[in-house]
Amino acid sequence: MKDLKYPIRFVFKISSFANDFTAKDADNNTVAYVRQKMFKLKEEISVFATENRTKLLFKIKADKWIDFSTAYSFTDSEGKELGKVARKGWASLWKASYELIDQNEKLQYHIREENAWVKVWDSLLGEVPILGMFTGYLFNPSYIVTDLEGNPIVRLKKEPSFFGRKFVVLKIADIDDDDKQRIMLGLMMMILLERRRG
Repeated sequence: MKDLKYPIRFVFKISSFANDFTAKDADNNTVAYVRQKMFKLKEEISVFATENRTKLLFKIKADKWIDFSTAYSFTDSEGKELGKVARKGWASLWKASYELIDQNEKLQYHIREENAWVKVWDSLLGEVPILGMFTGYLFNPSYIVTDLEGNPIVRLKKEPSFFGRKFVVLKIADIDDDDKQRIMLGLMMMILLERRRG
């Protein structure tokens, strides 16, 4: 996942109970297939090269049971530590807020929801019969990855879709090769968590 051609699209499967999605690049080539293990006390995600799941690329594992401030570690197929993404505790209740940390435990990037009101209206109208079926077209939250100086690097945005299953990752600024995978893995884990929250 180093030579990524943006935009990258995440498309969730709606035909299974698992929270799985495929990541495709600008040429519609599959760059990853993300599979979340169901019924685990600690989150565990596998990232494969393709949908047939024969080649494991990465693992993402929670450091503790479900919690507001859980960190999710990234490792490659050989178990080498690549970094982690951590949810910023109570701050994430109103507006999603995460930190991307490198393999040396150094903070590198912030991921923040751009407008928390979008999620509020999506949740409220989602409870209204019939109207709730169309919130996937009306409310589309976006998340911004910024460096430590606050410069935007990448944006992840929900695209209008009936079941709220499509997201797009847009590159705003140049990214070091070493950071591309870490940012992408962080966004993959974050969107699994945020999509479940609504």
